[in-house]
Amino acid sequence: MILLVAHGSSDPRAAAVTRSLARAVGGVASFLDHAGPRPGEVLRGVSRAVVVPLLFTSAYHGRVDLPAAVDVPGVDVTITGVLGPVDGVVPPELLAALRRRLPAVPFDGLVLAAAGTRDAAARSTVDLVAAALGRSLGVPARAAYASAAAPDPATAVRELGGRVAVASYFLAPGRLYDAAAASARSAGAVAVAPPVGTAPELVRLVRRRIAEVSALPVAA
Repeated sequence: MILLVAHGSSDPRAAAVTRSLARAVGGVASFLDHAGPRPGEVLRGVSRAVVVPLLFTSAYHGRVDLPAAVDVPGVDVTITGVLGPVDGVVPPELLAALRRRLPAVPFDGLVLAAAGTRDAAARSTVDLVAAALGRSLGVPARAAYASAAAPDPATAVRELGGRVAVASYFLAPGRLYDAAAASARSAGAVAVAPPVGTAPELVRLVRRRIAEVSALPVAA
């Protein structure tokens, strides 16, 4: 079994995106919170599973919550890398998906808006992605957060100045994405990208993460 595990949201749009992504790779969707089913429910009766964390960092949810949620007696579980950088390497598929979602408007600065975490190591990987995305587009870029860390998107937009666009380091819409978008717009951002969602590059990244740890077949 291929099991995709998202954080979960009370916003039904988030669950819909997760389930669409799971279907694209021939897997099953599950959620750590808010939506169902929970990972343990899906894994009951299964002998072997590859688990893909639909998380961009290895913060608390990735390091603690997810391994605990898939620790089901009698099930051989292999957990892939997260969707963000692993060992300091920014996935090219992720950068391509973020670029795809950016609206086609002129801009000379970029903010990468993320959910936020108190984990400094996790935030450093968001910085890596922001820097790599900025280099690929030829503009200065920095990370910002909807919660738990500074700066917020409005502050980052003001500090960059000029025509600033916002890339969304979110898998799906929800409360924190909406808050980040509103914050950026309040400071005059010229455009705010939608979440990465089921961008074809992200689908390819999920398939690669699975292939890195398993010979299980993945939907084409």
